[in-house]
Amino acid sequence: MREIQLRDAKAALSAVVDDAVRGEPSVITRHGRPEAVVLSFAEWQRLSTVPNFGRLLASSGLRDGDLPERDRTPLRDIDF
Repeated sequence: MREIQLRDAKAALSAVVDDAVRGEPSVITRHGRPEAVVLSFAEWQRLSTVPNFGRLLASSGLRDGDLPERDRTPLRDIDF
């Protein structure tokens, strides 16, 4: 992923967008610090539809009884 300064990105925005559409995202920096990323809309959609862990578990199809019971034996005592 290439880095481009904000002032250069402003001057060449069309080229930065064209690169993103071709699969080459750019990191926009301001005063040497990364501030934004330009990537294609298709890539953004792909990344934004990744489920969070809760949704992933909810859609797993597991039913009650599919997993073994949790071991509830007390933990061992440790003297400090």
